[in-house]
Amino acid sequence: MRRLASLFRSGGVCVGDRVGYLGFNHPALLETMFAAQALGAIFVPLNYRLTAQELTFIINDAGIHTLVADNALQPVLAPAIPDLCCTHYFSSESEAAGWRHLDTERAAAPQLASAVSVDQHDVAVIMYTSGTTGLPKGAMLTHGNILWNNINAMLAFGGSRDQVILTVAPLFHIGGLNVMTLNSFHMGSTVVLLRNFDPARVLADIERYKVTNMFGAPAMFLFMSQHPAFATTDLGSIESLLCGAAPVPESLIVLYAARGIAFCQGYGLTETAPFSSFLTPEWTGSKLGSAGQPPLYSATRIVDDNNRPLSAGERGEICLRGPNIMKGYWNRPEATAAAIDEEGWFHSGDVGYLDEDGFLYICDRLKDMVISGGENVYPAEVEGALYKHESIAEVAVIGLPDEKWGEAVTAVVALHDGHQLTLEELREFAQPLLARYKLPLRLHIVSALPRNPAGKVLKFVLKDDLQT
Repeated sequence: MRRLASLFRSGGVCVGDRVGYLGFNHPALLETMFAAQALGAIFVPLNYRLTAQELTFIINDAGIHTLVADNALQPVLAPAIPDLCCTHYFSSESEAAGWRHLDTERAAAPQLASAVSVDQHDVAVIMYTSGTTGLPKGAMLTHGNILWNNINAMLAFGGSRDQVILTVAPLFHIGGLNVMTLNSFHMGSTVVLLRNFDPARVLADIERYKVTNMFGAPAMFLFMSQHPAFATTDLGSIESLLCGAAPVPESLIVLYAARGIAFCQGYGLTETAPFSSFLTPEWTGSKLGSAGQPPLYSATRIVDDNNRPLSAGERGEICLRGPNIMKGYWNRPEATAAAIDEEGWFHSGDVGYLDEDGFLYICDRLKDMVISGGENVYPAEVEGALYKHESIAEVAVIGLPDEKWGEAVTAVVALHDGHQLTLEELREFAQPLLARYKLPLRLHIVSALPRNPAGKVLKFVLKDDLQT
């Protein structure tokens, strides 16, 4: 990493510059992040599921100076490179035409003599999260945000250098990077890093490496349990499984409990680095459905529309405060001011309540976000793409319950007179415009969308109608 930092510096990377990584899980991602931070630069992990159009916006919005990408993702970027702001491009895995080979050039570089001194309030990572307007926003996470998040996690869950952490959730995601992976560097524990999720490989590696802990979305643990090898895999080394992105279904808790495995559940957002509440195994039964309690160095409150705190049992917006809250959105001062109030409370956009014991329950989302397979999908972005189809007069995107994915991205469409449309045709049309996980899984044709007198689409009416 010191050699890589020296290589980046020779290419002009300075304090505050942005260094990006696009690729599947690989040690090079972590090496790139730590090398950039050794220079006082800012690391920007990129979602490998995005299209060239989506990546172009993020790369240029962040002003990425140096970009590292693995060979599999370089073709995705190829048509966009003339429009990108990057100064240098490195291939992380092997020689590639038009790309500098990271390992070859690093081997010839001297080690960086000393790392740049940074303050805990300096930005360490910019992690992009989709916005309700359809344009992604970069959450600026500081060195202090990451440190305090990991302190909160260690106090809640314990941990030691003897643990073996399996990382299979994507590292571009706050869950993959900062729930357990970076924490393991603080503890000195072992990380088993898988390129991507494959249930058979995960089960085999749990047994092979005697994995003690793993983070994942509920869909991952469901797919593992459905694999034929689940029944015969030795899972005795597992201390606990940490689940985020959506609540763990009771049936899955019972299934894993039969194998002697408990779930720790958490609630958080990219903007909170991410831990905002924990539900540890001893509360799974008595507080089923809860997202748990705030960590030691963070606070939670529920407020009404006028930002006034509500009492236990009353539903309102979930607000969070602590040293784990982001510095703000990159180049978005107005969005930052809207998200973090004058008292330092971050307004999550989620609706919930606290019970008499201070346990948090999530009820709904103010922002209409859909969580499908652990990935955040924002309807406004999908709707913007689908409106380009010539047959569509009106479209609303909602999430409907789905056993496999948690929620299914569902397009409710009113067509122009004389037009017809199938789900397959719609997905094929949208594929170049949207990442695969954002494509509709269901299509419902209606004569018109329900609206209130002001013309706003009543999505709760659509959800009620389509779930009954």
